[in-house]
Amino acid sequence: METHIIKRDGKSEIFSIDKIKNAINKAFIASGTFATEETMAAIISRLRIHDGISVEEIQNQVEVALMAEGYYQVAKNYMIYRYRHTKDRETMDKLDFLMNYCNASNAATGSKYDANANVEKKNIATLIGELPKSNYIRLNRRMLTDRIEKMFGKELADKYMALLKQHFIYKNDETSLANYCASITMYPWLLEGTKAIGGNATPPTNLKSFCGGFINMVFMVSSMLSGACATPEFLMYMNYFIGKEYGNDYYLHADKVVDLSKRQRTIDKVITDCFEQVVYSINQPTGARNFQSVFWNISYYDRYYFESIFGEFRFPDGEKPDWDSLNWLQKRFMKWFNAERLRSVLTFPVETMALLSENGDVKDKEYADFTAEMYAEGHSFFTYLSDNADSLASCCRLRNEITDNGFSYTLGAGGVSTGSKSVLTINLNRTVQYAVRQGMSYLTYIEEVVDLMHKVQLAYNENLKRLQEEGLLPLFDSGFININRQYLTIGVNGLVEAAEFLGISISDNEQYTKFVQDVLGTIERLNKQYRTKEVMFNCEMIPAENVGVKHAKWDKEDGYVVPRDCYNSYFYIVEDHSLNVLDRFRLHGRKYVEHLTGGSALHCNLEEHLSKAQYRNLLRVAAQEGTNYFTFNIPNTVCNDCGHIDKRYLHKCPVCGSENLDYLTRIIGYLKRISNFSEARQQEASRRYYAHVDNAQCNA
Repeated sequence: METHIIKRDGKSEIFSIDKIKNAINKAFIASGTFATEETMAAIISRLRIHDGISVEEIQNQVEVALMAEGYYQVAKNYMIYRYRHTKDRETMDKLDFLMNYCNASNAATGSKYDANANVEKKNIATLIGELPKSNYIRLNRRMLTDRIEKMFGKELADKYMALLKQHFIYKNDETSLANYCASITMYPWLLEGTKAIGGNATPPTNLKSFCGGFINMVFMVSSMLSGACATPEFLMYMNYFIGKEYGNDYYLHADKVVDLSKRQRTIDKVITDCFEQVVYSINQPTGARNFQSVFWNISYYDRYYFESIFGEFRFPDGEKPDWDSLNWLQKRFMKWFNAERLRSVLTFPVETMALLSENGDVKDKEYADFTAEMYAEGHSFFTYLSDNADSLASCCRLRNEITDNGFSYTLGAGGVSTGSKSVLTINLNRTVQYAVRQGMSYLTYIEEVVDLMHKVQLAYNENLKRLQEEGLLPLFDSGFININRQYLTIGVNGLVEAAEFLGISISDNEQYTKFVQDVLGTIERLNKQYRTKEVMFNCEMIPAENVGVKHAKWDKEDGYVVPRDCYNSYFYIVEDHSLNVLDRFRLHGRKYVEHLTGGSALHCNLEEHLSKAQYRNLLRVAAQEGTNYFTFNIPNTVCNDCGHIDKRYLHKCPVCGSENLDYLTRIIGYLKRISNFSEARQQEASRRYYAHVDNAQCNA
């Protein structure tokens, strides 16, 4: 039986004793002598090689064996040889990466670790940002394994590294030292400006300073995060400062001229100029984010959601938010942003409409109709539909339980300060297949792996607390984020593929429902088991922009059954033509998402826009099925010749007639040109099924 070793990149290779002998011989030659056959045999006899041993462990054994045989100088030279070989290998790896990056079709394809479509153009800044990522990964792994060993022992630390290198689990954002993503409260900024987080800006005092200060504040905050920065209070705060300038009833006379310069701007024009300033500024690439724009998220609220979340909120001067003017401002921003996307490719903010449901429909009928109207006008945004206001969606899929709404500032920050500290993802397809191959219960093995993941996340949390103690996390200290209200997230990927391997039909049937509930229920049970007053866990079906491709690639290389080149981020097969719209809503309904306390997102891919009435019916479907987070994707057409943007899925530019076209769609959470996707993700995008919908499919 052949013995396999695990290389540094996690791949398996047949063990070769000749490679070890060659390295030992070089160490002897460097010492001015030669190894006889007897000497070599004595050294080799001390090695304990077993299936699955790592290259590093073999090399460690060689060093011990040389010293045990009394060849101390040879051992020293072997260590030097090993060190130099490592450095040479690292240098060559860097050079190979540099050349491959330069030759790649785009930045996402060129990236070895984070194939991020938000990086639009390759340039020297993006290359500089990519080069140190391998170093960050090594540092993060060492910091984490040291902490795991201290808290739970070396055996668990070694097991974690083995599962990581063998791709049973994946540590998201290892290329960054920063906290993952956060929904922040802006209240500290109202009180102190940016001074508490290292800036020198004073608190905003008027609409102009609000807009400029907000941009700077978001850039600063996002530089301390590896993921999204959500500002759920953005429009509410802007509305407050507009009211200070023009009165709370400004919306009743929005056409009034208030600018006495040559521009003669109305209140409405002043406001839309503010929109333009903020949105276009934040969509610019920034050096602190590897030359990508900030992942910026905002929220809209219906009246009932707003009253529940912000009913007790007070601004520093004691004033309450004004719903009537905010209602107008929310709608004005949505309409402006939708129209602006005909002028320019604007990815951010990622917008979420927060609606409360009741008796199988949206409770606020005005906002239900408005939401349907905006979808019918071609706007691309998410809808979060909840039967209570004890949870808040603040990112491209993240659902955060906030059952104690008032946990933030005593003056009332509305419970929006939340997010995810760290995401650790299980590759369910590999995990299930491995368990079956070993004759184990796959649920038992999932529980074993996920239990380890919880301990790893606890170790990560301790490292985060240490960074805070040393003053390196001012976002926490200043109150923008509450560390105890950020989750340690267990991510899942490969769920659909695991079910396919087991021969389960991916449709709304009892067998598939039970599989989903069993798997996700196991994770949720452990989440509850490990939860304390200071540490909270949730479970999220991760977007998997990058790792969905990686999991498929790694699993195929290691001989696992891989049905597609990119693992799904949904409960259905994205390329399945047999599922209609109602099927997809059901497959993201309450019986599938009930254990996903960190959320999932239904991306309903359509070939053309529906009517307002059709979208309104689908909101009812969502309320009845318990589909709590969803969006509708219709590819928008971009002409590469004349620059025309059309919200329809076309094959010829309606302005210049060119067929040199690109398309805007969501890679997962955010809208981007398909040409910016990595090559693997472009292939996945080409396989997506965009459904044709008739009226019958829009009725529950």
